[in-house]
Amino acid sequence: MTLTPAPLFTDIHPGPDPAQAYWAETSDGKRIRLGVWSIDGSKGTVLIFPGRTEYIEKYGPAAAEFAARGLSSIAIDWRGQGLADRMLDDPLIGHVDHFPDYQKDVAALMRAARSLNLPRPYFLVAHSMGGSIGLRAVMEGLAVQAAAFSAPMWGIHIAPHMRLPAKLLSTWMPKFNQGHRLPVGTTSTPYPLTAPFEDNMLTTDPEMYDMMRDQFIAHPELQLGGPSYVWLREALAETKHLAQRAAPNLICTTFVGTNERIVDVPRIYARMNGWKGGQLREVEGGEHEVLMEIPELRTPIFDEIAHLFLNTTTG
Repeated sequence: MTLTPAPLFTDIHPGPDPAQAYWAETSDGKRIRLGVWSIDGSKGTVLIFPGRTEYIEKYGPAAAEFAARGLSSIAIDWRGQGLADRMLDDPLIGHVDHFPDYQKDVAALMRAARSLNLPRPYFLVAHSMGGSIGLRAVMEGLAVQAAAFSAPMWGIHIAPHMRLPAKLLSTWMPKFNQGHRLPVGTTSTPYPLTAPFEDNMLTTDPEMYDMMRDQFIAHPELQLGGPSYVWLREALAETKHLAQRAAPNLICTTFVGTNERIVDVPRIYARMNGWKGGQLREVEGGEHEVLMEIPELRTPIFDEIAHLFLNTTTG
């Protein structure tokens, strides 16, 4: 696989040294970006699957947490976000043609990990939308030894009175060639740039919230706003499909904040209740970004993830 150097912004909350970024090409010709933090004496590599609107640099602090526990990391800019190829003429609208297309990005990441000889075994940490992508990937044989999910998007939290309109509009707008537009109530400005810190839905840690804002302001090319109607249609279809499939034979732990307001929490409970070898951890007082919560909350999470990974053996 051909990998070429890509930009990596290290001016705001950088990850551990050494850090490198690469361009990689998917099987359908999309250019994605990969961030790699490979440490000496590593006991394995964490595959970091970010959520919607996210980008490699946001996971620099997480990579530092894993490095401190003896693990290397590789993170991905999914198609349509970060510095990867954007999918619409308006680059601020999140879009994917078909949700399983993200598996092509996963395949490119795995080819790159092997090409770079990243330390094995591989482990998965998947957040929000990355949790949906990661669930399908492990169901279809992703070569990881164990997984940790953070507020996985196994369903989308939609107010009861908006569920039918969301379904109808996401189905019908594409039929009228309007599938590229933003759903009602969303904007093309990233959430951290519009929402005050008080009662935001991402984190109770002001330093982490400032990091998100500062990275977007310093590097506006990373910005992404709301999703398109097509993305919403595809996400609803994907999460419904995954809910109907059996859990994979894989050791995993899933973390969800008790104040989660973005993904569908009952779907998480339903999935984990039927996952043999799976554990669910509630993060008391946590918002959506439990890996970017206040230190008192996030440090035990990273400790538990590292313990899970480093004490799991394949059988």
